[in-house]
This record gives sequence, C-alpha cells and structure tokens, in this order.
Amino acid sequence: MKYNIICSVVAGCFIASTAFAQEEGKEIDYRRSSIYSVMVSHTDQNYADEIKQAFLDMEVPDKYNDHNLSVKVIDMDKKLKGARSDQENQIITNFLNQNNIGSRLVGKWFNRDAYTGQCDVELVKERGLYNASEFDKAIAARSQRARALLEDAGEELIGNTFVLVNDIRYIDKAQKAKGFATALRIIGQVAGAATGVNTSNLTDNLGDMIESIKGFKVKINTFLYQLEWDEATSANFYQNHYSDTPDESKRKAFELGRSNYKLKFAGKVESKGNTASFMGINEDQPQVMVLKACTRAIDENIADLGHEVEAFRVRVPLLSTEPITAPIGMKEGVSKNSRFEVLEVNEDPETGKRTYKRAGVIQPISSLIWDNRFMAEEEGAPGATLGKTTFKKVSGGDFYPGMLIREIASK
Repeated sequence: MKYNIICSVVAGCFIASTAFAQEEGKEIDYRRSSIYSVMVSHTDQNYADEIKQAFLDMEVPDKYNDHNLSVKVIDMDKKLKGARSDQENQIITNFLNQNNIGSRLVGKWFNRDAYTGQCDVELVKERGLYNASEFDKAIAARSQRARALLEDAGEELIGNTFVLVNDIRYIDKAQKAKGFATALRIIGQVAGAATGVNTSNLTDNLGDMIESIKGFKVKINTFLYQLEWDEATSANFYQNHYSDTPDESKRKAFELGRSNYKLKFAGKVESKGNTASFMGINEDQPQVMVLKACTRAIDENIADLGHEVEAFRVRVPLLSTEPITAPIGMKEGVSKNSRFEVLEVNEDPETGKRTYKRAGVIQPISSLIWDNRFMAEEEGAPGATLGKTTFKKVSGGDFYPGMLIREIASK
C-alpha cells in the first residue's frame, strides 16, 4: 500500500525507548479503549427526566477513554427489542448509520475542524503514549517504521473505539415508602439546569419517586458497536481526508465520504435489574438514588460485555508484585472465579510496534477483592476501601509492576 506525505507525517512518531517496568507505587499509564456512551430515553415512562439527568451526570468509566460526542440522549417513544432478542436491533443500527456516527468518531480522534477540514494528531499522541518530542522530530519520516507505527496506533487506539447505546427503562414495582414523601417534596429543585435538560417535571416527581424508592429499579439493555478501522479505511482517511492545514477540497471529500466510516455490531446485554442499596444516601437526595441505580446497572453491563467481547475487555497494569495487586475490582466484574492473564509488553526496536505476550495467570484472593462500584464506600460495602484487588499466582515466572492483566474468558 502506498502512503502519501500526510500518512507519513502521522506515522512518523516513535515510542520513547523506555522500559515498561515501573517502580512499585508509581502511577502507571497504559493504553485504553475509547467509548462513546449514549442513552435511549423513553419520554412516556415514569421518571424519564430523572433518569435522563442521572445519565448525563455519569462519568465515563476510568478504564476507558472518554470519546463522547455532543449528542448524549436520544428521545424515543418506540419500544425497542431487548438484548435477549436473537437479532441485532436495526432501529439503533439505522440511527447510528444515518447520523454518520462512525465519521464523527474519526473526526474527534483527529480534532477535525468541520469548517476548515484541518486536523491534528495530538489525541493520538496522548492516548498512544508516544513520546511527543520524538513524534515531532519524525514528522518528515517516510520509512517502514513509520508505517508500522501508524498500523500500531490504528489497531490499538482508533480501532478500539466503541459505541454503547443504553436503552434505560424504569421498573415500577409499586413499592411505597410513604413516610418519606412529604419531607422530600419540600426539596424542590434538585438537578438539571447545568446540562440544559428540561427539568420542569423533576420537582413534582421527587416526592412521588421517593414513595417507591425502596423498589426503584432500572433495566438497561446495552448494545455495543465497534468502529471499523482497517487498512483500506486508514489509507483512505490519510490520503483523501486528512490535512494539517485548512483544505477545502479535503473538507468536502470527508463530508461526501462520511459513509465510508462504519460501525460494526459487537454484542448486547441486559442488566439484571437488581435494586441498588441506598445506604449512605441522604433522604433528601432522590436524584442521587437514581444516579446510583443507573450507574450500577450500566457498569454491570459494561463488565458483562467485556466478558463476552474480547476486544472490549479492559487491560490494567500491575501496581505491585509482592503482593500482586492491580486497580480493578467488582465494578469490572471481578469475582473469586475470575482468572487473568499477565501480559508482558514488548516493543520492536526496528518498528516501534507493541506486542503482548502471556507471562502467566493470576486469580483474585476472594477476601481481598476491591469493591469499586459506584458509591460502594458511602454504603459501607466490605472491600470498598481496599483501593486495589490482591491476586495469587496460578502460573508463570517473575512479574513486575507495569505488566498488563486481562481477564480470561470463562469456559
């Protein structure tokens, strides 16, 4: 394949020749997948505004890069097929395609200016942990190393961009806790204005919501899509659509070619709809209760999708080896039955491309699994203050801090 000057410019970076081993106790940077999370809001259901507000208040899970676009909520009255259906949800797929979400994700990767077509590679450098000074020095490089690094960035960064579409529904169990209702109606305004969400119904709903808060549940169907970034797509972008200066012809070419950037359906899952514990939340904070219920359910779905879709699984670094610890826990679905492979990260001295080789297997110590679920510490959950999960070695030789771990699919 031929790459033009722009392609070589982008690929001309190389990773600083540093050892991947890290001193214990130091913060360790590592490459993460990127996610854009969007919600399908059903305006005809109870607490639609409260649930929408809670979703907008959620933070992106810290094991992923935030690749959110401006649109976060889709209002929809139509009932969608759930994740238990055997078929891909065509309504969601059509929405993503019709709104050119794939091209918008690519545009964000390169900080593309919609008015001038100008792009840059600052985000690629940052998330790829490339040495910025070496990157800039190599701008004019046109070598095999440049091509390999471009493929490396595309495979590990751009190609690991995911879209999560969360269809959130309130489950009305009609359980009442009327003792709190009168006091809670006094609160009045609680959430919303900062995000621009219409909160006109929030005040009226707060008292009613707390009457049924003991039975408050949400069921969330999450649909996962992955950005397609293959060799042909990459070459097309760099040759025809990328420019580091304003370029009207390439701007128009990108707009006309948006449909070339596609998303592929990767998986779906349905949350179990468990009632979240509201211990640690004041009775005058019903919106926090909704936030906790929704966050817990979405985190559960993300963990379940990671179990099912290998490309979506998180990799995190070992923090220490005596004992073996890593910053991962129940939020990511870790249990006493989990198994993780320990990966040694290697860099090809000729090309700078990174590869991963299994160096061993570890499993969590059941009494030392970190409960890092949302607000676990506020509710006083066991393990919430551990700050990390401790593991025991199942197989392998010597490990060192900075080696990555990734869950092994259970058979």
